[in-house]
Amino acid sequence: MHYRTPAPLRSVLEICLSFIPLVILWVAAYIALSVHIALALLLSMAASVFLVRLFMIQHDCSHGAFFKSKSANAWTGRIIGVLTMTPFAVWRRAHLDHHASSGNLDKRGVGDIRTLTVREYKARSKSGRLAYRLYRHPIVLFLIGPIYVFLLNQRLPDKYMRKQAKYWISAMGTNASIIVLAAGLIWIMGAAAFFIIYLPMIVGAGAMGIWLFYVQHQFEDTHWETSEDWDVHDAALYGSSHYDLPQPLRWLTANIGIHHVHHLNARIPFYRLSEALRDHPKLKTIKRLTLWRSFSCVGLKLWHEESRKLITFKQAQKVT
Repeated sequence: MHYRTPAPLRSVLEICLSFIPLVILWVAAYIALSVHIALALLLSMAASVFLVRLFMIQHDCSHGAFFKSKSANAWTGRIIGVLTMTPFAVWRRAHLDHHASSGNLDKRGVGDIRTLTVREYKARSKSGRLAYRLYRHPIVLFLIGPIYVFLLNQRLPDKYMRKQAKYWISAMGTNASIIVLAAGLIWIMGAAAFFIIYLPMIVGAGAMGIWLFYVQHQFEDTHWETSEDWDVHDAALYGSSHYDLPQPLRWLTANIGIHHVHHLNARIPFYRLSEALRDHPKLKTIKRLTLWRSFSCVGLKLWHEESRKLITFKQAQKVT
C-alpha cells in the first residue's frame, strides 16, 4: 500500500512545524511572566498543543511509520520522549499491545481506558463500584490522570515489563535526560519560571492526549468482542472512531482523529491518513464522531453486552 511510504523531507518538516512553535511559545511565556502570570499561563497552554503534536509524531515512530529507517524512528521517538516525559520503548510496547487487543473483552487493561461491563460492575462490592465511578469521573480521567501518568507512572516501566532490562534502560534514560534538560532550563530561567511554564504545559498536553485517546474508543456504538469472536479488522473499523475534527484542530492533532484507518494500518504516517480517507470515501462515514457529539461520550461508562453499546450509569440501573 503506497500510503505506508513515508516522505523523509515531509517528516522532517512536520517535526519542525511542531518543535519550533513549541520553543517560540515557551520563550514567549517566559517573557510574558514579566507582564502578567495569566498571560504566561495562556501561552504555556498554547505550547501544550504543539507538545501533543510532537507526541503524535512519537506515536508514529512507535509504529515505524514516520521514517523508513528503524533507527531514525527509534531515536526520534526517544528524543521526543524526553519532551513528552514518555519513555519510548516502554510506551511503544504498551501501545503495540493495545493495537493487538483493542476491542477484545478478554484482553482489557493494556494501554486502555479501564472499562467494565454492566455485569462486572454490578458484581462488585459497594466500594468496588465507588472506586470505578471515581476512576471514570472526568476530573480523574482528564486532570488527575494526566498528572499521575506523565509525572509519576511513566517514571518506571509498566509492571508487566519490569523483568526486562531494555525497558528499565528506556525509563531511566528518559528520566536522566529529563533531569538534565530541566536543570539546564532552571539554570537559564530560574526554578519558579520553569515550573510556572512547564507544569501547566505538560498537564495540559496530557489532558488533551488522554481526551483524544478516550474518544477514539469510548463512544456509544463502539465494538467489543470476546476472544472467540474478536477480529482485528472489525475491531479497527468499528471499535475506533473517525473523530471528524474541523481544521485547524485536525492539523494540530496530526490527523489522529482518522483513528479507524490508523488501526487498520498503523504503518501509515499521519500526514498520509487524509489521503487514504480521500481515496476511500466510504471510510468517512464509518463510526464518524463530530466534535460536538464527542462531548456526550464523557457520560458513557459501562459496556452493555446485550445491546452492544456503551451506556451511562443511569441507564445501567434499568438493566436487569
